[in-house]
Amino acid sequence: MRSPPTDGISSVAFSAKSNKMLVTSWDATVQLHNADENRLLAKYEHKAPVLDCCFLDDTRTFSGGLDCGVKMFDFQSSNEDVIGCHEKAVRCLEFSPETGLLVSGSWDQTLKVWDIRQKEPLVCTEKQPGKVFTMSLSGTRVVVGTSGNHVLVWDLRSMDRPIQKRMSSLKHMTRVIRCSPDGQGYALGSVEGRVAVEYFDPSQQKKKYAFKCHRKNEGDSTIIYPVNALAFHPKFGTFASGGCDGTVCIWDGANKKRLCQLAKHPVGISALVFNRDGTILAAASSYTFEEGEKEEKVADNVYIHFVQESQVKPKPKKKSS
Repeated sequence: MRSPPTDGISSVAFSAKSNKMLVTSWDATVQLHNADENRLLAKYEHKAPVLDCCFLDDTRTFSGGLDCGVKMFDFQSSNEDVIGCHEKAVRCLEFSPETGLLVSGSWDQTLKVWDIRQKEPLVCTEKQPGKVFTMSLSGTRVVVGTSGNHVLVWDLRSMDRPIQKRMSSLKHMTRVIRCSPDGQGYALGSVEGRVAVEYFDPSQQKKKYAFKCHRKNEGDSTIIYPVNALAFHPKFGTFASGGCDGTVCIWDGANKKRLCQLAKHPVGISALVFNRDGTILAAASSYTFEEGEKEEKVADNVYIHFVQESQVKPKPKKKSS
């Protein structure tokens, strides 16, 4: 990608209407790119590193980070507005087209719901059992992963209490949760190089499973890399995982098989996202300090992969003879 941020990349998001792409960074900027033309269109700044973003529509966006504010920006008019704040960093943002509501999750252990159509946009504040690390939407459901390995499922139509409370089926810290496009469940990645696939329907939870990934054997030992990013293909329901080893793997969850592995990136993957029709996979390659400070710094960038159908389409099961 041309004109990448000058510091670590924290999130990448595609518009639901075009191949416009948002990129947030620890350099306190939010960039708008045209992925088709590999061109930086515009950018705006926060007062501190930015951790997440999402589109409202093709020209208006939301972003938040260490300055604790939830900012709305209009790229057409260059108008910006802080619609509200958390007490600590804003870690996650999701906009729900079904309800017209914005959801923000924070390290202050709260989830806030906003309606920008109202004069007073804050709808509610819901306490979480730990710091919000990751969040994903499935229709009107919001799945939240927090510190302490808690997973909560909320319904935006009734935020009185979570509709489900779970513990992650993975033992180690949750890095990312992403909901499947069929609305049946979600995938969860942890720092211990594992991915779990779970289901919303308790009667289907017997089908849940977990697998090891993003590992490397060296002699008698195995190096384990955190899974930082997951992204579901919008058409086929397969999903990509990105780890601190710099690799992106694409998985057929239904058949529990790896479909392919993309060429290794210069440094670990910090964010992954498919575009609206699944023809592009954007992978942010950015060091996430899992090994502490390093003298030699690799440049941060977003790599645009034009996806072949054979890389993301499930292969039919072979008939047994």
